Amino acid sequence: MSKSASRSSKASDSRREIAARYTRGLRGTRLTLPYEPSGYRHVYHLYVIQVENREVVQATLGKENIGTGIHYPIPLHLQKAYTRLGYRPGDLPVSENAAQRILSLPMFPGISEADQVRVVEALVQTGKGAVVQRLTNVSA
Repeated sequence: MSKSASRSSKASDSRREIAARYTRGLRGTRLTLPYEPSGYRHVYHLYVIQVENREVVQATLGKENIGTGIHYPIPLHLQKAYTRLGYRPGDLPVSENAAQRILSLPMFPGISEADQVRVVEALVQTGKGAVVQRLTNVSA
């Protein structure tokens, strides 16, 4: 394996570990978490959740100095590049609903477990992700 491929593999493994901590920490909430089918390995370039009242959640996290992102806020079928296909709002309601709810959490190699706990706790505090139990450690 080349050095470049080895670094890429290590980065992907790191992102999978980070994603697994988020998933463990947010399981049992009302948030929609990323789905990884059995037998497949997600690279987790992004860790995208779906939330109700995204703007409120994003603002609350922002007040805690937790950066988030909204990737692809316009569904593909409604983007200018695809107007020739003739899709209109309402044609793909699942995609359109998801585009209104998606929120990317901090995801980068080296994010500390403590920072992830802070993100999880802030999500819990918004009241949008009421968990069954309070979390103090997402690595278990």
